Amino acid sequence: MPLSVHLYSSSFCGACTQTRSVLEQVRPFVRDRVAFSESNVASNPDDAERANIIATPTVVVRDESGAELARASGVPTADQVLTLLARHL
Repeated sequence: MPLSVHLYSSSFCGACTQTRSVLEQVRPFVRDRVAFSESNVASNPDDAERANIIATPTVVVRDESGAELARASGVPTADQVLTLLARHL
């Protein structure tokens, strides 16, 4: 896949639930070109530290080589996510 979108979340995070829902809305529009994944920062603290995650939710977009292209904390809109992905596809 050309791009990956990774959501860093936490268990009792209402904003994380909202962000997950937004990403699910976006998925059908880009499913053949973008891989989606998620990590719980409490369950995977090493991953969160490596990615320098300081708040949840945080969404990180990476290219095929794993290089970070963009990151956003908080709850994005579907339009914001689609616009961001379109810049890199």
